[in-house]
Amino acid sequence: SSLDLLGIMLTGGILLLPVLVFVTSLLFWPGVLLKAYNWYWRRRLGLGVRYSHSGSYRFCYFSRGTPGETTPSLLLLHGFSASKDMWLPVINFLPKEQHVVCVDMPGHEGTSRTGAEDYSIQGQVSRIHQFVQSVGLHERPFHLVGTSMGGNVAGVYAARYPSDLSSLTLVCPAGLIYPTESKFIVRLKELEQNITQEKSIPLIPRTAQELEDMLKLCCHTPPRLPQQVLRGLLANRLPNNDFYREVFMEIVGEESRHSLQDHLHLITVPLQVIWGRQDQVVDVCGAAVIQAALPHTQVDVVDNCGHSVVLERPRKMAQVLMDFVSAQEVCDAKSKKLS
Repeated sequence: SSLDLLGIMLTGGILLLPVLVFVTSLLFWPGVLLKAYNWYWRRRLGLGVRYSHSGSYRFCYFSRGTPGETTPSLLLLHGFSASKDMWLPVINFLPKEQHVVCVDMPGHEGTSRTGAEDYSIQGQVSRIHQFVQSVGLHERPFHLVGTSMGGNVAGVYAARYPSDLSSLTLVCPAGLIYPTESKFIVRLKELEQNITQEKSIPLIPRTAQELEDMLKLCCHTPPRLPQQVLRGLLANRLPNNDFYREVFMEIVGEESRHSLQDHLHLITVPLQVIWGRQDQVVDVCGAAVIQAALPHTQVDVVDNCGHSVVLERPRKMAQVLMDFVSAQEVCDAKSKKLS
């Protein structure tokens, strides 16, 4: 009957609606869909997004677990132009009970966007210290992890606030003097002669092609992303490009460029360095530079991996990180017994 037909059409419509929404968002708002995907992944991993304030300054972060379990809390600092969500693949492989905190770096994603004084490496270190105090993470020594720009920040943090930390992991950190210049640094030197608004910086893509080039630069095996996903990534990045350029000019400027190198001799906490052997952004020789300054450093070089260890080898990254953190706990327990 016509009523049955209507019923079938309506239920069909209800079933079709999510499909229709999915298809249209994929076509017209791929950036929104990517944000929804990250939201879903955070939920699945049990991560709640939170805000913490220090005066008028706002930090955005997510966390899982509670401090005070067997291992120290982990604070993870992402790289340039990324966000706390970049750590999701690694968190997926961390023990469920491990207390982990990921914060958006100054000006990135949900954290306050102010001005150049907060974007230099020293400025970022001060802001991250503010964050640590605002959430009470410093009440018990924690393990700090930073990748790329976040690695530069984490290393300087360890030099400035050693009593906050139990140990430190630097993943392909920026801020060193590298004996072998990477493809990216060579390109940067060419650009330096003539940085204008028109010149494209390899880490600040403006077109789908430039985004693909960036993925090739950052990954040994770049992910094969459908055009729609690339469009979504680009759509989410483009509105922030002026900000990214401002941060970039700060972190490659005279004051910040070699911040980690200048602070290495002040790092006293146990240190682990993780590096992708095929890193084209900052050369793997940086690991030897750190080891020369700090001979007790544990170095884990990951084969078939570029600059984005977190994205390319998340399981491996989680494994070597937790092995190191656990080993430090054992050393601590032994030294306490001896004393």
